[in-house]
Amino acid sequence: MLKVLVVDDEAGIRKMLSVCLESRGHTVKGVSNIKDALAEADRQVYDTAFIDLRLGTDNGMELIPAFLKTCPWMKIVVITAYATVDTAVQAMRLGAADYLPKPFTPEQVDIVTERISSVRRMEEDISRLKDDLSKLRPETSFTTENPAMKQVLDTAKQVAPTDATILIRGENGTGKTVLAKAIHSWSKRSGKPLAVVSCPSLSAELLESELFGHVKGAFTGAVRDNAGRIAACEGGTLFLDEIGELPMSIQPKLLRFIQDREYERIGDQKTRHADVRIISATNADLEEAIRQGRFREDLYYRLNVIQLDMPSLAGRTEDIVPLALDMLRFFGAQNHRIFKGFTPEAEAQLKSCKWRGNLREMRNVIERAAIMCPSDTVGAEYFPFGGRKQNHEIALGDRVSLATVEEKHIRGVVASASSLQEAAEILGIDQATLWRKRKQYGI
Repeated sequence: MLKVLVVDDEAGIRKMLSVCLESRGHTVKGVSNIKDALAEADRQVYDTAFIDLRLGTDNGMELIPAFLKTCPWMKIVVITAYATVDTAVQAMRLGAADYLPKPFTPEQVDIVTERISSVRRMEEDISRLKDDLSKLRPETSFTTENPAMKQVLDTAKQVAPTDATILIRGENGTGKTVLAKAIHSWSKRSGKPLAVVSCPSLSAELLESELFGHVKGAFTGAVRDNAGRIAACEGGTLFLDEIGELPMSIQPKLLRFIQDREYERIGDQKTRHADVRIISATNADLEEAIRQGRFREDLYYRLNVIQLDMPSLAGRTEDIVPLALDMLRFFGAQNHRIFKGFTPEAEAQLKSCKWRGNLREMRNVIERAAIMCPSDTVGAEYFPFGGRKQNHEIALGDRVSLATVEEKHIRGVVASASSLQEAAEILGIDQATLWRKRKQYGI
């Protein structure tokens, strides 16, 4: 359904459009002048605006570029009793999506709004597809025999249709992001955008801008307005990954948004509103962060209305082989191969691994095996390094070479890190050195 702003100085037209659109399930706000229209567009995100060209002594055409600057995705429909080819052309050049001459019928309004709804759905689908293509990876299967994982999924499906704020906890690589995306897809917001923001990935200033937006000139490098992720996912879901790394300077602003759904862009005093659900995830001990003064206790309680604890892969022994088979089929298809499965020895080794990097580590191990194995059945010899056996762990002081320890350590960190940049930071080396080490050890 659409959020619609009607701008017309005739009360009868505003009422007629409101009744017509609300009867179809859309949310409508009506204003009579340019000043109120601009204030409303600044305060709230709208999908569509119906604009009368004659607003008393003002020209409604001025609103088109102003609205599109605030909300580039807004679809604007011009309505007027003085329809001419010139005004229609001018409106389209300024960015209007459609043109409706007065008098118009409810049927004509239905046709226009249905077309706009269809376009918005396609835009959102394309955005999601671009995001998926940029992060192409095998989807984590939610088929499980593990009681703890079943409990997590049952709870997730129960709360998905609500607007409850959710905190997903678990080790790196357990599938927290995948579960957050699934909750969004199971929710009533599934037709609206899902925005994913990694809290440790940006400086405090850039992260604040990424979330709340900024106006041109707000800080060095702000060469144009930025609406921010909250505005971009209006009606949808905002997923905050690694929320434990959220800078203290931003925490009060996020708390206020969760409580009141209000925020301001950097460099702008206008208070804005947004209807966005918050899902967050962390592998950190937030309770300890609260004791150390690094995380606000009131924000923690606001985020943790519903808590989902993702079990580690090592604790899901019954799911390990089915998950590995799903990944093997995926990487086989990527490489134009068809695999029958694993040898009994390979399955036994998969089950005996510690999988410190969880699903992320397994993905790396299975991808390597799918590339290296020449037959249609993968043997244990094709993943000797990814899954570390319980009884063959190298400990400090063991009679092995320094190179062996280094190789094992680098392989483990690369497998468990979310990116090579993160792996380099953990290892305390630059990415060029990490690249040379990976080439040296065939990682």
